[in-house]
Order: sequence, then structure tokens, then C-alpha cells
Amino acid sequence: MTVKQISAFLENKPGALAAFTRILQDSEIDLRALSLAETEDFGIVRVIVDDPFRTVQILKEEGYVCSLTPVLAIVFEDKPGALVNVLNLLGDNGINLEYSYAFLAKKANSACMIFRVADNEAAIKVLTANGIRPLCQDDMEGMFK
Repeated sequence: MTVKQISAFLENKPGALAAFTRILQDSEIDLRALSLAETEDFGIVRVIVDDPFRTVQILKEEGYVCSLTPVLAIVFEDKPGALVNVLNLLGDNGINLEYSYAFLAKKANSACMIFRVADNEAAIKVLTANGIRPLCQDDMEGMFK
């Protein structure tokens, strides 16, 4: 119950992210979520797309250094405290959160987040035991229709 995230290095210069997303556009890749972290010289863009394997192939052909990482995609009720509850479940069970970012979906009254954790299997077990079912790659398709 994970989704595939693509991480790619970008040079930290004007237009680098635009060039990256233009490749996705030109290849008719549908972008689902995006996170960007930067340092002085380079950035790491993390994306969830509709076709991760094809996207990695295209990006590598374009000269990008990139990789696929399984991450958790979670949809939960959009109300105060909902995120705290998820984070407490992970933390109270010794599951380290490495990073997280939000994404938009066409599901009313829902908050959607990507979580990169140290142990996906342990996190999935804890979350499902508490009524939170992480999405799989196929589930992501229905979130955007």
C-alpha cells in the first residue's frame, strides 16, 4: 500500500523547475504532487505522477539523476487535529517521519498527504490497525477524477 515517488536533482538556477515540468507536460505525464527542497547549488524535486516508471525513463533520457521511492499516501478527514492524530500514531509506535508534503485531490472534506517514513511496513500496520488505509498506486488514479 505505497505509491511511487520520483526524486530528481535539479540545478538551483532560474528556470530549472520550469524545464523539468515542461518535460512532464511534453510527455503527457500527469503531475499529482510536488515537493521541492533546495540548497545553495541544487534542489531535490519529489513528484508523484500517473506513470512513474515511464517518467523515470524519460527523465533519465533527458539527463536527470532520479530514483523511485515507495512512500505512503494518506487521505484523512479535513478537520482540526486530524494530522496530529496520524503523526501521534506514527511517533507513539516508534516510526520515524523523514519528510512529508500535502497534495490536492478531488475528494471533498479530505486532507491528502505523502509521508516518507523509515519503515513503510510498520507504518502501514499501525495505520491500518487504527482505521487509516494508505493508498496504493492504483488508488491515486481515482483521487483525481
